[in-house]
Amino acid sequence: MSRSSGALIAALAAIAWSTGTGAAAAGSTGPLGLSSCGPKEGVYQCSGLVGTWDGVPLDTTLTLPSAAGQHLPLVVEIHGFGNSKYEYLDPSSTAYTDNAYTWARDGYAVLTYTARGLWGSCGTAESRVASPTGCARGWIHLADDRYEVRDTQELAGRLVDEGVVDPARIGVTGDSYGGGQSMALAALHDRVMLPDGSLVPWRSPHGMPLRIAAAAPVIPWTDLVYAIAPNGRTSADAVTAPGVDGSPVGVEKASFASGIFAAAQFSTGPGQPVGEPAVTGRPIGYIAPSGVDPQADVTGWLARASAGEPYSDSSAHAIVDLLERYHSAYYIDASHPPAPLMVASGFTDDLFPVDEALRFVNRTLRDHPGVPVAAVFGDLGHQRAANKPQDRALLRTEIHAWFDHYVRGDAPEPPSGVTALTETCPQSAPSEGPFQAPTFAELSGASLGYVPGGTQTILSSGGDPAVGRAIDPLAGGGNDCATTPAQPEPGTATYTLPPAPAGGYTLLGSPAVTADLELSGQAGVPQVAGRLWDVAPDGATQTLVARGFYRPLGSGVQAWQLHPGGWTFLAGHVAKLELLGADPPFGRPSNGAFQIVVSGLHLTLPLRRAPAGAPPRGVTVSASPSCRARRTVGVRVRGLRPGERVRRVHATARRHRLKAVALGGRPGRVRVYLDGLPRRRIRVRVLVVTNRGRRLRFRRVFGPCAPARPAHRVR
Repeated sequence: MSRSSGALIAALAAIAWSTGTGAAAAGSTGPLGLSSCGPKEGVYQCSGLVGTWDGVPLDTTLTLPSAAGQHLPLVVEIHGFGNSKYEYLDPSSTAYTDNAYTWARDGYAVLTYTARGLWGSCGTAESRVASPTGCARGWIHLADDRYEVRDTQELAGRLVDEGVVDPARIGVTGDSYGGGQSMALAALHDRVMLPDGSLVPWRSPHGMPLRIAAAAPVIPWTDLVYAIAPNGRTSADAVTAPGVDGSPVGVEKASFASGIFAAAQFSTGPGQPVGEPAVTGRPIGYIAPSGVDPQADVTGWLARASAGEPYSDSSAHAIVDLLERYHSAYYIDASHPPAPLMVASGFTDDLFPVDEALRFVNRTLRDHPGVPVAAVFGDLGHQRAANKPQDRALLRTEIHAWFDHYVRGDAPEPPSGVTALTETCPQSAPSEGPFQAPTFAELSGASLGYVPGGTQTILSSGGDPAVGRAIDPLAGGGNDCATTPAQPEPGTATYTLPPAPAGGYTLLGSPAVTADLELSGQAGVPQVAGRLWDVAPDGATQTLVARGFYRPLGSGVQAWQLHPGGWTFLAGHVAKLELLGADPPFGRPSNGAFQIVVSGLHLTLPLRRAPAGAPPRGVTVSASPSCRARRTVGVRVRGLRPGERVRRVHATARRHRLKAVALGGRPGRVRVYLDGLPRRRIRVRVLVVTNRGRRLRFRRVFGPCAPARPAHRVR
């Protein structure tokens, strides 16, 4: 078929659809050629198989406000791993990002489809029998930018060509597997990655330029290598340098790795059509046969990771390079600004913890300050998270507000910045917060330092296996409030802080460790598993607050962070840092024996605010260094008229001329750089000249972290 005849048929289909004579008529097709259409739950829905850009059939559903919808804003909801499109098609469930029916009632077209290689998209044996040609290579590529991510771009582009979707109003969201793909789509923004890895402008099949208007990734990863084998080198409150996350390769999260591989082949949870009973162990995934496709060799990747260290061979390096290049949003060309981004992650999510999102967020704030970025962090996500209903309700509200403004385009601008909710126990207790700040680093206004002194030794054989099982995200039942005996474990380095003073203190950030490590054993084999505990006043039981792995390269003074946490140590409770040589079954034990002598340790805990009263003996409390480091501020320009935008902006403080820029695409915002000014409260004067020649003056007082009081217009 020629391109012109194909375009004519598509145009006629779009006309038939828009006039109600197409999909609404019995026996005819709807958008994307979907054949099963009709009213459902007060909206209109079409379902069926759609061949994507390379012919792989995807089990797809499109939900619309009505049969006659045209030029609608689009929300693409991308499901979690091992799941299917039905994650969003159950009217009784709101999932993480709400169901398709709620979005459609709000005026959106909603695209939900099952990812290639899972369930009805070539995942089950019956689906492959039904589409033998299309499914011949329809196996899982594991959220590859060139395959699964491109599938979303392809289907959205066809909906634009058919007149169903507005090309300027495309939003993407999803959780876990879908969160990682949503993050990649935000990073690509208006580009497509081809199978050879090259980036080209995103165009619909008929040539319409397209871009993502906004993205809301939930519990995503941004570096797949680090997510499954962290080495302790990601920074939660600074920009992580490219490449350090995979060099050296860290410690495999063994229980999750095996669990994910099982979920790639057999049903371990929901995914079946709504109303069908779940059948645990049902074959639902298609993995590439061994040796057939090195670009999708999930079995081989897991086998090499599980073989363990040292990861210095060419095979390990090739896998790291492949997963970073094609499966990690952080390594998509970042010279291009991402889409407006609202991201959510969990302090108690052991698979994709908060720093997976922060890696991308921190760099975006530095390199593209004009891009709107918001984040919600709490007791959310994969095991061990509690996923409290009120916290998830807050998250859904934030996502709707983000899309209503940036995608639908008819709602007030939502605030940027970070919102945090802390973990609380028992799980029925409401989370503390929300705490808010312009950046994650600024959530903490103080830090607690502890230098215990002395020397301790970590043994590769140390630790209590029963404690490790109790806090494993899978073997332990996924309970973030699980308690274990608090007695010291053999072969570990343990540091106990003084009891929290009256009023307690709230950890909000990444515990940071600096220590002199003297290693013995085979190079590349040693590891440090860190755990921060809350020990009850009676000293009998403890609850896990934060954890993380570190892979040392050799002996010497070294610094690393545990994954971020949000937790209040109540009066009389004790913070305890434990360093082990392994954390099984969660983390894979090393292949060889080793020991690490630890001296000169310094532990830093970022706190929401300084504890009341004098700090306990041996503890120092100071203003947060990350707080004092804030050197840019955003100013909202009030009083702009319709069609008016900022043309020039001037800023001064203490007779110093400051660098100031208007934020492209955001006519009511400017950014002021405070470099060279004292790190204390400072008055900044701003003059804005609009494209209509009007001059608007503002003044604002800023503290060392956040604005001390709102800006006000000088008339």
